[in-house]
Amino acid sequence: IKYDILSTNLIRKIGGIKMTGIYKIVDSVNNLLWGKNILVFMLIGAALYFSFKTKFMQFRLFNKIVKVLFKNEKGKHGISSLETFFLGTACRVGAGNIAGVVAAISVGGPGSIFWMWLVAMLGSATAFIESSLAVIYRKKEKDGSYTGGTPFIIEKRLNMRWLGIIYALASVVCYFGVTQVMSNSITGSITSVYTWGADNKFFNLQNISSIAVAILVAYIIFFSKSKKDSIIASLNKIVPFMAIIYVVAVIYILVTNLTSIPAMIGNIFSQAFGTKEVLGGTFGAVVMNGVRRGLFSNEAGSGNSNYAAAAVHIDIPAKQGMVQAFGVFIDTLVICSATAFIVLLAPKSTISGLSGMALFQAAMSHHLDGFGALFVVILMFFFCISTILAVAFYGRSAVNFIHESKYLNIAYQVILILMIYIGGIKQDIFIWSLADFGLGIMTVINILVIIPIAKPALDSLRDYEKTLK
Repeated sequence: IKYDILSTNLIRKIGGIKMTGIYKIVDSVNNLLWGKNILVFMLIGAALYFSFKTKFMQFRLFNKIVKVLFKNEKGKHGISSLETFFLGTACRVGAGNIAGVVAAISVGGPGSIFWMWLVAMLGSATAFIESSLAVIYRKKEKDGSYTGGTPFIIEKRLNMRWLGIIYALASVVCYFGVTQVMSNSITGSITSVYTWGADNKFFNLQNISSIAVAILVAYIIFFSKSKKDSIIASLNKIVPFMAIIYVVAVIYILVTNLTSIPAMIGNIFSQAFGTKEVLGGTFGAVVMNGVRRGLFSNEAGSGNSNYAAAAVHIDIPAKQGMVQAFGVFIDTLVICSATAFIVLLAPKSTISGLSGMALFQAAMSHHLDGFGALFVVILMFFFCISTILAVAFYGRSAVNFIHESKYLNIAYQVILILMIYIGGIKQDIFIWSLADFGLGIMTVINILVIIPIAKPALDSLRDYEKTLK
């Protein structure tokens, strides 16, 4: 018995040492990539490079991009450009489009919004290149459908399967973390407004809503009777709905605050370049916060959307690249801007002393009166549930690359559903930091891979432009 107790304690100590080591590794990598802004400089460099290499196609061909988006080129087993747009948008648009933008404004002021816009416009060129490559180097399945993403690009183009596996593993780690963050954002928005059953350990709103979200996602993934992929079918309905209700709400807020709009726009531009910020030493914070928000929201350069891009049924790879480039515009120039306008048009007295979601809820309650708090709950639900479904889809491709096993993929999805419940009932900072860790590793690998092999994507762009003449 003594031996068993000593052994158990020893195992716990060894396990504790191992976990401490993992914590330190994750923290060190996150501090290096995110804290030291290495990712920011890598992504800006790639965005500028690809913008010049494509001759700023995101501006030259903008009208063509919109036409491609709504052209139905769907095969029997593939999905259309519009459906991949919804899938990519579902992953891009989440809680970060609210909390992240609020944080950028809180730290960098209104001027950070301008830099957020600028980096999104440049970053769309990166999204074009990586998504075009995803179509070029994808894999055709036996049933005629397509699977692909950055791991497949790495294996097919560079013959470095080991690096592709590292990227795929980083994807899975990231998606588990993201799932917890999104689930907690849903339950957090609910319990911040409604406190029913707060004193009950089990029958409280946080626990019940966590179970409900987990059951809903499980139903969509495993039990939906849709003729097409159940996740795609669900996102085809969710994404347009959530975008429309948010944009309509923002239009209403803009119309009811018409006289304040000129001053708001003036503040954004004056504080983006203002001498006051330069002399006060805050100019760097203004620029960096806007840049980081833009880069980390639209995901251009991380390779995330490549999992969606590869599944499309399309004749020219450049067309799908254009669709995902447009997704970057929508995420940052529409959704993130909408959040910024809601906050900037609220009286300072209403949001003074608040931060994060509390600040956004206060601003929305001011604009929409009593309906504001409920609207935020509804909005967060759709934003976050769509992201969870998107990473469930992306993760399937990542797991399939590691090992083609039906049971392994089911295991991934079951763990994802468990993460929804766990994330909904508590905040696990370490698991959340794993999301940053995974995304950071993905971004570094993706940028280093696509820069030297961009030529096929550029050739596809030239071929497409020839068809326009």
